[in-house]
Amino acid sequence: MTQSQKNALIVGASRGLGLGLVETFLARGWRVTATQRSPSPDLARLDAQSLRIETADIDDEASVVALHDRLASERFDLIFVVAGVATQAHDPVHAVPREVAAQVFLTNAVSPIRFAEAFLDRLAPGGSIALMSSILGSVSLNESGGWETYRASKAALNTLARSFEIRHRAENISVLILHPGWVRTDMGGQEADIDVATSVTGLADVIEAQLGRPGAQYLDYRGETLAW
Repeated sequence: MTQSQKNALIVGASRGLGLGLVETFLARGWRVTATQRSPSPDLARLDAQSLRIETADIDDEASVVALHDRLASERFDLIFVVAGVATQAHDPVHAVPREVAAQVFLTNAVSPIRFAEAFLDRLAPGGSIALMSSILGSVSLNESGGWETYRASKAALNTLARSFEIRHRAENISVLILHPGWVRTDMGGQEADIDVATSVTGLADVIEAQLGRPGAQYLDYRGETLAW
């Protein structure tokens, strides 16, 4: 890695937005470490000298610790936790089995913050920790209901992200809480507003513009601030 080359860790990069972000940052000259929970043919097809692929599960503490150890020599300008689930998202909370709802909260809210805490010592000076949230995590903008467990898990992520930044405020860390738009992916569906390329290009622009800015910011892929 050259002295001026930026270094990113993209967590949850096997497909969709994570994969798109890996491709985008590589195209912009970044060095990228991309994680997958299980082998991803799409990720494996990316032939780039600046790409490193690792396997890790953010819900598995031992897996996160092992990844942290394997990346001991690395310092990242961007650590972006993209991984998330939307299991039974269309069902009201009372219709979702307790264990399913608990898993959604673990993967979408608890595990990303635990990962950020574990990898904070791998963040380079002037870098940012980014977390993939959603406009559905905004409590004040919830005027249509629906997606109850998913909404609540992203609202919880937003709250925990703010608390994480406050807990480390003396260190002037940068936390970017990002909404990718309604994107045509397996999760977003084919009726969504925008394609992956539009979303990840916007997200990369926002990240590069806000990189290292202290505090917690809740932004969409166009750089607009969202209401909590």
